[in-house]
Amino acid sequence: MTIRVLDPSSEMVAALGEAAPRLEAFDGKTVGFISNGKEGTIGFFSHLGQMLKEDYGVSDVILRVKSNYSAPADAAIVNEISRWDAVISGVGD
Repeated sequence: MTIRVLDPSSEMVAALGEAAPRLEAFDGKTVGFISNGKEGTIGFFSHLGQMLKEDYGVSDVILRVKSNYSAPADAAIVNEISRWDAVISGVGD
C-alpha cells in the first residue's frame, strides 16, 4: 500500500506589507470592527465600541460581519476599511 503525502505549503509567496502608523489619539476617529460572524463577537464589540466612545472620544463605531467565518472578508468590507481610522478584527465562539 502506498501512502501519498501532500505538501500543505503555498507555492506563492505573499507580498510583505507595512504596519499602519499608530493613532496618537482616538478623539473624533471612526473605528471599524470586523466580526467573524460567530455569536460571541457581537456583545463584545458592542461593549468595546461603547467604551471607546465614552472613554476615548471615538466619534463613530462601525460593525461589519463577515458572511463566512472561515473565509476572508467580502470585497465590500475590505473597500470600506479605507474610510475608517482604525480597524479591530476579532473571532468569537
